[in-house]
Amino acid sequence: HAGIIITGGAFANSGYIPDGSAVGSSGTATASGLLASISDIRVNLSISGGYNGDLYVYLSHDGVLVTLLNRVGVKSGDAFGYGDAGFNITLSSTDPSRKGDVHDYQTLTPGYSSGQLTGIWEPDGRNIDPQSAPGDLYDSSRVSFGSYEDMNPNGTWTLFIADLSEGGQSRLEGWSLDVTAIPELVNVALGVFAGVFLVVTLVRSQQVRKLFRQALAR
Repeated sequence: HAGIIITGGAFANSGYIPDGSAVGSSGTATASGLLASISDIRVNLSISGGYNGDLYVYLSHDGVLVTLLNRVGVKSGDAFGYGDAGFNITLSSTDPSRKGDVHDYQTLTPGYSSGQLTGIWEPDGRNIDPQSAPGDLYDSSRVSFGSYEDMNPNGTWTLFIADLSEGGQSRLEGWSLDVTAIPELVNVALGVFAGVFLVVTLVRSQQVRKLFRQALAR
């Protein structure tokens, strides 16, 4: 994987997320000068402290929102989710080494023991109000980073974080985007057409010169 790293901007209050508030906090990253079309994206996210099952985090760009964390661990029979403290992870929808849905990280890594979660994971993606009933939240449809495919990566990206229950405060330590972009297909097609046209023109020009020389030799 080889992409362009875009470092996210700082959050207010030194990165501390308001505890027990849906208002949350946000920061932005601005991309410019990148190629015209997204082929892949990863998010690097570092959060310390707090209670992981309280957190709702999403990434937004040009009207498209992808949920990164939606009260991880919450499901039928567990309204509070995972009580671990923090993340130091990469979120990807395509990396072959990803461990699976971050919402189920304890189930997927039985040896995990508190502290910051690490590794490469799929974004939670549950496109539902984080204050929905636990069963509805867990079973809701998921949205991947594929939603950004073919979009223009240039412009403003927004990361939003809310801590929905009181008890333990989380802090955003840092975040960044890893964007792989390619030229628009129409531009590639035009470039190929121009190249073919040039070759044809040169061939025809050479044929005309050859006929002219033959006429002079007679």
